[in-house]
Formats: sequence, structure tokens, C-alpha cells
Amino acid sequence: MTIRSTGQSWALDIALAQGGFDALHPEAVGTMEQLGHDHTDFAKVFALVRSGAMLPKAWATVAGQAEERAAHHERGGFAQTAADLYLRAAVMWGRAQYSIFDAADPRKAAMRAHANHCVERLGALRDGRVRRVVLDFEGSRIFALLHLPAGPVENAPAVILGPGMDMIKEDYIWAAERYYTSRGMVALSIEGPGQGESRAGGLTVDLGNYERAIGRYLDHLSSLPEVDAERIGMFGISMSGYWGSRAAATDRRLAALAAFEAVTGDFATIFERAQPTFKNNYMYMAGYTDEEAFDRDLAHRMPLGDLVADITCPVLYGIGEFDELTDLGQALESFERIRAPKELRVYEDEFHPLGGVAAEAFRFGAEWLERALGGEFADPGRDVRHYVHRDGRTTDGTADPSWWLGAAPSALGELRRG
Repeated sequence: MTIRSTGQSWALDIALAQGGFDALHPEAVGTMEQLGHDHTDFAKVFALVRSGAMLPKAWATVAGQAEERAAHHERGGFAQTAADLYLRAAVMWGRAQYSIFDAADPRKAAMRAHANHCVERLGALRDGRVRRVVLDFEGSRIFALLHLPAGPVENAPAVILGPGMDMIKEDYIWAAERYYTSRGMVALSIEGPGQGESRAGGLTVDLGNYERAIGRYLDHLSSLPEVDAERIGMFGISMSGYWGSRAAATDRRLAALAAFEAVTGDFATIFERAQPTFKNNYMYMAGYTDEEAFDRDLAHRMPLGDLVADITCPVLYGIGEFDELTDLGQALESFERIRAPKELRVYEDEFHPLGGVAAEAFRFGAEWLERALGGEFADPGRDVRHYVHRDGRTTDGTADPSWWLGAAPSALGELRRG
């Protein structure tokens, strides 16, 4: 536990009790719906929550209800209804186990077993189009879910779906089917070092092993007859926008990257000024209990800096104007350093979850990747920028907020000097 997370837990409890999930992550319910959560389940969960300690029980309670209903419909032969409910149950069991920051806690393993069971039943009811993947990786194992289009497919484009630090591979089941496999694409939703089952198996994240894990997933996808190895891209949100950027800079097999909410700033914002749960979670992912050691060994080495200049594939970034985890000025400075074909969208008045535009961002990211993997957007000089207004308009040619009046904030110069 970090000093701030211990000392400020009471504040988070008050926020949950008074404002529910929205008090912690403004408008994030829209994003959670893109991750397979039904809004009625979400409402039922947070009606039970008055403090952070109540989260695992609430998620487990409602997950169990959805799983029981799924089994009822499966027994009755209503396969698609059952599959939909198993999906809802799986992502909620995932939320329940995530709330326990102890890999050895037997409750965490029991909740994970329920999530795995729900995914297994979902895959069976989806005619085997959702398949569990387990790969050896640097003396441990990493875990993913393979999502295949209906019918025979060969040499199709593929996309790695990268989760944020507080996500798991199951969070992408709904999006994989809606945005990728329905378009004839193969998708692989992953867990990297420090996440989900990978962390439960003892694999922690360090400075460079997450992008090496992405490389291992690229190996796997490239070996499949369903996949064209020359057309593999990545969609990442939050920390996977960061990890995806590192992978794109170090592995030329990644043919395109779409990253929303990517953490591209100094990491003091996310670890020292944002909610303390972010740093607490990352310390757990990295296997640290000593905050000073974490700061010394890892945190200060994490900013992307000039690494993004090594990216060669087309990239798309989207970020909220008031993202709590990455200062917009720093995000723009990082974007300036990219020399590959690039595109940027800044969404007016949006926070880190991009909840107000989540459905648009998920669909646009998928469509952009499909076109990029088809050979578009490869012009070496491509530099496309949009400021997306809340009222539906866009200002094209710049991503700077209009209220800046053409003047860059001083943070840009500070980051250049740093």
C-alpha cells in the first residue's frame, strides 16, 4: 500500500458512498458498457457499495446472479441468451477478483475460477469462436482469449486488444465480437505481466517485459493460418496505450497502433496526483510493497521520452482534454516526438475514461485499424489532428483546445527541457 492510499482511503470511501462510481471516474459507465458491462448490472452493484471494502462482495453478488440466470437459459436450450449472460457474469467476476490485491488470497482464485467457467461456457455456446490461449513466457505464462469470425477464415488481419492496468482479457469479449470479428478480423484480448491470471501465476511487470509479452503474442498470432502475419495491429486503452507505444517502438511486426487514454506523460501525474489507487495497483502489478523502492527502481524510468521517435507504423492517439492521468500538454509534446504517420484526437471536456465518447472511440479505433492494416495512412508525412468539440463539431488541423487561443502551455517547454 502507498502512503497516500492508506491515508486517503477514507476520502475514496466518501466519494463512493456519495457519488458512486461516477465520483471516482466521471462518465466512465459509457466505457464500462464497451467492456461488456450491462448498465443495469452496474446500477445493482453500486447500489450495494458504501466503501471500497464492499466492492468485491457487490461484484461477486451480482456476478453470481447473472451466472445462475445464464445456466438456467443454457439448460432450456436458449444458447445466445445464456452466452450473453455468461459474458456479463465473466466481466463482473473479473471486477470482483481485481478488487483483492493479494495474489495468494483464495477468494481471488475462487472468483477467477467462476470467470473462467463463464468464458468456457460462452465459448462453447459461440461455437468455439472464443478460445483460451496460454503461452510460455520467460519462465512463466501469459494468458489471452482468441476471438474468431464466424465461418472459415484465412490470412485475415488481426488486432491485439490491450487492457489498461485495471482490466483483464475478458473485458474485451463484447468489443471483439462487435467491432472486429463481425468485420472478418481476428482479435486477441490479452493479459500481460502483472495482470489477471499472469499476475496470479507470479509474473510481475517490469520496465520492458510487457512489450516483450506483446512480441510473444505476435509470435502466436503469426503462427495461425487464420491470420496474415503482415497485418497485425494493436488497440490499447490507458496503460496499454503506453505499453502499445513501447511495443510499436521496439517490434516492427506491429503494423498499426490505435491508443486511447494512453499514459504518455511524466508519470508523476498518475502516481502522485491522481487517485492513489492507480499507484497502489501498479505497485501490486510490479510486485513492490516498498514505495520508495518502487519509485527508485521503476517509476522514474517509465516515461516514454524519446522512445516514441522509434515508432515506424501508423499510429492513432485519442485523449480527453482533462485526462487525470496524463497532462494534455505533455501528451501533445509526446505526439510531437513521433515521426511515423500519425493522427491525434483531443476530446473536449472528457476525462481519462472518455466515457462520453466511448462508443465512438471504440468503433472509430477499430475502423481506423482496419483501414490502416489495409495499407491506408502510410504516408510518411501524415500528421492529422482534430479537436473534437462537445457539441459535435470538430476543429481540423489542430488538436489544441480552442480556449488556449493559440498559445501553448508552459508545460510543453518544461517537458522539452526535462
